[in-house]
Amino acid sequence: MNNETSDLIDNFYEKKSFHNQVYTSNQRLRKSPKAKYQIFDEEEFTRGREVLGELIVHGMIASGGTDIDWLIEHNGGFIILEFKGFHNDKINIPKGQMIAYEKLHEKLNQATKCYLYIVGCDDIEFSNPDARIWIFEMSQWKNGIVPKIAKDIYDEKNSHNKYLVYREYMEEITVEKLRGIIDSHWKEFE
Repeated sequence: MNNETSDLIDNFYEKKSFHNQVYTSNQRLRKSPKAKYQIFDEEEFTRGREVLGELIVHGMIASGGTDIDWLIEHNGGFIILEFKGFHNDKINIPKGQMIAYEKLHEKLNQATKCYLYIVGCDDIEFSNPDARIWIFEMSQWKNGIVPKIAKDIYDEKNSHNKYLVYREYMEEITVEKLRGIIDSHWKEFE
């Protein structure tokens, strides 16, 4: 019995390891062209972020603070991307950040066109066009297609003041497909 269990575990991990090796070797086959935008001085970028971190301090009434990861404007139309890392097959979105994104999306769509994507990713290289990511657009959030979950069903004490979005509610695509979506919106704005 013990050998059967060991064999089962060994087979599982060998297959899992083999699957990851195949996926990794396939990922290395393609490489994207050089990025258009790069951080030229990473130390200065980091220092700028640290300086902003000192703006809101203990003793103030205000708290929080967020940024926009990527904002593209073309002829008055907007594409906004927010990137979140997966932890246990879910992403965490602070409620204040999501409320700000909802309002921003709403207001921009009153005057022009705006697409706002939340992008979930594991530890990937965006230079690989075949890398897998998961996305949803703000209209899916507003229409309830992506559920607004505020309590983690697995860890209730650790789910205050944020929304949780499970991977299964997001669309799995490649980095290359996301680039195509961005370009299609760009063309729409012309």
